[in-house]
Amino acid sequence: MHSYDDIDHIAVPRFEESLGFYTSKQRSYNMSRIRGKNSRPELILRKALWSKNIRFRLHDKSLPGRPDIVIKKYKLAIFVDGEFWHGFDWKINRERIKSNRLFWIPKIERNMQKDEKVNRALRDLEYTVFRFWSKDVFKKTQLIINQIELFIESRRLWK
Repeated sequence: MHSYDDIDHIAVPRFEESLGFYTSKQRSYNMSRIRGKNSRPELILRKALWSKNIRFRLHDKSLPGRPDIVIKKYKLAIFVDGEFWHGFDWKINRERIKSNRLFWIPKIERNMQKDEKVNRALRDLEYTVFRFWSKDVFKKTQLIINQIELFIESRRLWK
C-alpha cells in the first residue's frame, strides 16, 4: 500500500498584502460569507434525500475528507463541491482568474489534489465516492437522487 503523502505537495502562498495580494473590503466580506458546510446546495440535496427516506450522517470526522453526507450502511460518501473552489472545467476556467493568480491557481489546484487524495483514501476503506457540482444540485437534483437511489438499490441486491 502506498502513502497518499507521496504526492507532490502544491505550495499555496499565504494571502497577505505584504506579499502583493490585495482584496477590497467588499471582496473580503463576500469571501467571509462562503460556507464550508451546510451550504444551500448541500441543504437541498439533504432535504431531497430525507424526503426519499434515505438516512445519512453529516460531516463524519472519522472518514478522510469529512464527506458532506455519509450513508455508512452502504459505504457511500457524498461531496457537494463548489465550482470555483474545486476547479470545475479547470483548463478553461483557470484562465478566467484575473486577480491574485499567484494565490488562487495554486490554491485551487491544491484543493483538486486533496480531493483526489481523499477519494483514494475512501476507496481504500471500500467506500464509493460521489462528487456533485453545486450547480448540478440546483439544476439536476432529481437526477442526482436517482443516481444515489440506484446505487443503494444495487447494494441492497448485492448483499
